[in-house]
Amino acid sequence: MHVLDLLQLDSLGLSLLWGEEALLGQEVVGVTATDLEEPGRFLGPGELVLSGLVWWSEGDEAKADRFVTALADAGATALLAGEETHGRVPDALVAACRAHRVPIVAVPARTSFRAVTEAVYLRQWGDLSRRPTRLFALPENVRGELSRLVEGGAGPAELLDRACAHLGRVSCYLLTASGRTVARTPSAPELPAPQAAAAAARGGVLLRIETESSPYDAWQLYVPDPDAAPPRVLHEIADVLAQCRGGQARRAAADRVAAQELIALLDGTPAGPAPADTGALEEALAAAGLPPGGSYRVLTATSGDALAEGLRHLDDASYAVGRSVAVLHEDPDPAGDAAGRLRAVWPLLRQCGGAQADLRLGVGAKAAGAEGLRASLSQARFALTAADEAVPVREVEELDTLAELMAGVPPEVRSVFATRILGALGDGMLRETLEVFLANNCSWARTAEALHLHVNTVHYRIERVEVLTGRDLSRLDHKLDLYAALRCG
Repeated sequence: MHVLDLLQLDSLGLSLLWGEEALLGQEVVGVTATDLEEPGRFLGPGELVLSGLVWWSEGDEAKADRFVTALADAGATALLAGEETHGRVPDALVAACRAHRVPIVAVPARTSFRAVTEAVYLRQWGDLSRRPTRLFALPENVRGELSRLVEGGAGPAELLDRACAHLGRVSCYLLTASGRTVARTPSAPELPAPQAAAAAARGGVLLRIETESSPYDAWQLYVPDPDAAPPRVLHEIADVLAQCRGGQARRAAADRVAAQELIALLDGTPAGPAPADTGALEEALAAAGLPPGGSYRVLTATSGDALAEGLRHLDDASYAVGRSVAVLHEDPDPAGDAAGRLRAVWPLLRQCGGAQADLRLGVGAKAAGAEGLRASLSQARFALTAADEAVPVREVEELDTLAELMAGVPPEVRSVFATRILGALGDGMLRETLEVFLANNCSWARTAEALHLHVNTVHYRIERVEVLTGRDLSRLDHKLDLYAALRCG
């Protein structure tokens, strides 16, 4: 299967915008549809990339170059760019493809991406059927059984087991992008999440399940032994699992509605009761599927999709997750520290989000019952503000320094406070002297030594700081005011 084969299909109406003959003759191994600005981590060598160009903005040539660079680095065979969003394929994108030697083909608005994908896989399966070896597909009785199981709402574990049963003792996994094992065949050993997340680098066959998903929970079929199953069989299994995923997504959406109603009550929004109505909270906890009583904890994240996938890694935990807030029912046994286990998963989620993703998590303190949930929510939001690139997961119970406490104050408030206290100092030598003076525990001699100044000069500058700020640096509370302002600036 080559790009040239697609261009020759009149039913698709594709137009070649740039591509040398040798490049158009490269083997196509699959198709990935994406509208991420930098999709490289989700692509594999030999894939066609379908994009509706939703990410494109007029005049931003650098964005086009980053997108095509990601395709070239991943070894993509060609870019199939949709014309529907912008009416045409931007010239800057064509130029970037020419510069990076990635063929680019225009897909007219009348042609659906589904039609292109089906054309690729139908042609691939046709090629396989003409080969002298590896001709097998799912037996008719297995195909019929899988259809009945899907209609009956069977889960991915049962479907994967039945789909692979006729292949013998084959190790096959259904993984998410973050390394969570959704299902595995009986002969497949357990695969820890960090190893599963790096499955593409371990060899074997990794086939994406083409369904709607986030970067964190996209399904992938993984077979460590590339000769364990014919490609045609794996594609058919992937299609069955895609149908299963659709049903799971609908159920997850319904669960999120109940969870969001619980969060609305915690927020005390107009849709909910008065803050003191603990009974309504207990009813909402039950409606969201959480056990009564026990210990709860509220978590909030910059990405609700990442939070939901992170919680799914905790297969023995009970939780309800809304758009960006979750309520977790936590085992009182310290060994079952769900928040700590979630911290261990967070680096895998950050890898899925990419370098540009702002992925942070705030964790509130444990609440003994429903009446403590509002406090835990406020604590989680404060901890989220305190989280940063260096410490992306913050538990409110871990805030044990003034600097960490100040980090949780909203940036807009910190900025006003710093300007109010230090604005008269400017950004020059007086501010620098104050910083060094406080860092050296208000020692005149050490400050003079650190700044290479005479002690009298340090005295003069600190006196000026006191006059301009209205603070007396012999008083502890005034020292703290100035220290806090410096941390906020």
